[in-house]
Amino acid sequence: MIDLIIIGGGCAGCSAAMTARQRNLNVLVLYAGDGALGKARRIDNYPGLPEVNGPDMLKVLRGQAEALGAEFKRQLVQKVLPMGNSFSVLAGNDLYEAGAIILALGTSRVNPLPGEEELLGQGVSYCATCDGMFYRGKHMLVVAGGEEAVEEANYLSELGRVSYFIEKPHNTAGLAEGIELIKEKPLSFEQDGQEMLLTTNAGRHRADGAFVLRPAVAMTQLLPEVQAEKGAIIVDKDLMTSVPGVFAAGDILGAPLQAPKAVGEGNIAAISAASYLRALKG
Repeated sequence: MIDLIIIGGGCAGCSAAMTARQRNLNVLVLYAGDGALGKARRIDNYPGLPEVNGPDMLKVLRGQAEALGAEFKRQLVQKVLPMGNSFSVLAGNDLYEAGAIILALGTSRVNPLPGEEELLGQGVSYCATCDGMFYRGKHMLVVAGGEEAVEEANYLSELGRVSYFIEKPHNTAGLAEGIELIKEKPLSFEQDGQEMLLTTNAGRHRADGAFVLRPAVAMTQLLPEVQAEKGAIIVDKDLMTSVPGVFAAGDILGAPLQAPKAVGEGNIAAISAASYLRALKG
């Protein structure tokens, strides 16, 4: 049982991790990548780090949080399930349990394909490890949004036949032999009886099931109970979301999308999470 899981390893997530450790919480930070900050060439408005670039800033922030005892793991979080007074978190092939959650996902936004969300759990899946066994000996479509999908597609190819479609350009050199790489742009999903149909810019493809594997997960899939408006999560003055025990900080709360703001919100979210956990323990 982990006291606090922070989803996101940028400014807000690192700040929250530092404050949470100072409140004597055990902390796990799960992050899928370096986000927008990892691509920033120069940041001029962060106090104490003049003219710093994004990668260097991330290195400093994560190093400081780790020195305080926070644990960082590069894993894509696929699902957060409320379980009374705790939360179950599925990340990669691992399952964690935490007393509280801080969402610090940054500006990553996922635009599902038409038909994708409606067919989730009815032929469309976001998790190869979770649902791959249902398609043993069958034909599967993979819609891949990043290089992380290659490993999961390789796993699926051990179970059945896989056709691989590239949603966003990435390196596919590591695909296992036998996987059919189809260089057509996926456009939409629909269901035909027990089969899935994927429409592309060049035609239609039929299979027993489909896996959409991206480096980010839509909030509607990650934690659908959390309320949002115009792409920003709604929080109260303590930065708690509509789900008790789930807090949010940083760019995911909306403009201004600035590193100093994200750090301050990470600090507040961690203080609030610590208070929430203390109240639970009585």
